[in-house]
Amino acid sequence: MTPTDIRLHKKTALLELSYADGSSHTLPAEFLRVHSPSAEVRGHGQGQEVLQVGKINVKIDRIEPVGHYAIRLHFDDGHDTGIYSWEYLHELALHQQTMWNEYLARLKAADARREPLAAGVQIVNIMPLKH
Repeated sequence: MTPTDIRLHKKTALLELSYADGSSHTLPAEFLRVHSPSAEVRGHGQGQEVLQVGKINVKIDRIEPVGHYAIRLHFDDGHDTGIYSWEYLHELALHQQTMWNEYLARLKAADARREPLAAGVQIVNIMPLKH
């Protein structure tokens, strides 16, 4: 489905998609960033996905049309290589809650966070010493 209207709400970091059938969907910037269709996020094949962490505050700076089939989102963290086809955006909209829950589960399993680390902070896995 091709959106009839695309609006970027910068203050709330939401991308709103409207369709000819009267439906509309809002997708948060963080959700779009961590589900980017780019090779940087998806990898180059099954099992090569890269878990995106620390993206809770990410914003979309601008939207660029790509032909008549997609848009490129430019995020404020410098990521701009994902091309979001109309089909993929509609899939994200329809399955947003399930995909979000799966993402949160992957973060938890990796002991990772949505929040970025403070500057100069490094996580070190400390194992107890055995005597």
